[in-house]
Amino acid sequence: MSPHAARKGRVRRSAAIGLPLALIAALAVAGTATGSTTGGHGEARVTSTATLGDIPLGTFSNALLPGTVKNDRGVDLGGIGSDLYPAGRKGDFWTVTDRGPNGQIKVDGKKRRTFPVPGFDPAIVKIRVRGDKVKVLAALPLTTSSGKPVSGLPNQEGRDEAPYSYDAKNPLSYNPNGLDTEGLVRAPDGSFWLVDEYGPSLIHVSARGKVIKRYVPRGLKLRGADYPVVEALPGVLLHRKTNRGFEGLTQLPGGELVMAVQSPLALPDEDAGDASRTARLLRFSPKKQAVTAEYAYRFDPVGIVDPGEDDTSELKISSVVAIGRDKLLVQERTDKAARLQAVTLDHKANILGGKWDKSATRPSLEELDDPAASGVPVLDKRLVVDLNNVDGVPDKIEGVARADDRTLALINDNDFGMSDGPEAFDKDGRLVDSGTETTVTYVRLPRKY
Repeated sequence: MSPHAARKGRVRRSAAIGLPLALIAALAVAGTATGSTTGGHGEARVTSTATLGDIPLGTFSNALLPGTVKNDRGVDLGGIGSDLYPAGRKGDFWTVTDRGPNGQIKVDGKKRRTFPVPGFDPAIVKIRVRGDKVKVLAALPLTTSSGKPVSGLPNQEGRDEAPYSYDAKNPLSYNPNGLDTEGLVRAPDGSFWLVDEYGPSLIHVSARGKVIKRYVPRGLKLRGADYPVVEALPGVLLHRKTNRGFEGLTQLPGGELVMAVQSPLALPDEDAGDASRTARLLRFSPKKQAVTAEYAYRFDPVGIVDPGEDDTSELKISSVVAIGRDKLLVQERTDKAARLQAVTLDHKANILGGKWDKSATRPSLEELDDPAASGVPVLDKRLVVDLNNVDGVPDKIEGVARADDRTLALINDNDFGMSDGPEAFDKDGRLVDSGTETTVTYVRLPRKY
């Protein structure tokens, strides 16, 4: 979560909502331009920044699925920065929320995961960026086969964190339908592909938001979901760290998908995963409904990605973006820093189905200090831009999209204005907002990427 900040002390700006029948929300919202123009010739620079204004989360959610949110606890719409995908018209993008407002509170020395608005349902949100404003054009709630909200609640007891109320006092129920959505792309037929942290899973969603199929690792044994679940992903993914499943997703020109595990797997254990700098990318064929390749991706040392940081476990991949046939931009980040690397998916680097997919292999891929020296074909990469050196880029960038061949659009995850700890809510159970806004930031690069 974002570090706790002082209460905004703000008055809600206008959040009038017009509601088309199937989709939602033409929401004109206010914002202030904060883009920096520093950076001379030959340097990457921010050209503009647009801000999403305050939209009450209950109003937003209940317009999509009436009655789902009974008390939004003063939380505004946020968290749409989980990914960013061009929607055709210049300045229009598809975005996706994550599982909703959530935080952590220590009780008897142990952290509990809180869900202050348990009725929140993840949504695909279409936005328009104009000047210094971000406007919500439409939204699609994610629903099950019978039309019910999937929810953002954890799936399985013993595998996922136990969910609690906003004050961490009352346990909530698990939900096998629940999704912690992150990356998204839109297919040519109008449907969507999403990735999820819980499974981790790849989800195919109709153009109206209904889950068509959820692909999960072999051996997950998810029971009770109200949509088709297929165990089609490598079983080694069962070792994903808690809250570090799939985060990045992109679609290659030929139609195949590439998804990134956010962090190295906890293989053989959490300590190994926390110390590792080797993550995994997977290639998936929608036509074959199968994984066709797997690649080892090596992070730079954490102190290079984020100068001053010494905790390797803070390294994450949050976004992957196709920039050509078998070519990607891969975002390496911490919550405070981000760098974009150009990567080519070499077919000779495919490790799918080999010994590195076997959980019993020792040392595991994640335990190798130098995977290349051990015969692992690690993907080559080239630094495109270090966003730490670009004035005006906010923290916790999770979504990256191509605006043109020299301009990137970035969106941050503002965590719904939440922070960790009991002080996140006042004595009346209302959010003490962190003050972090959702922003879309355009960065102009000195050359084509």
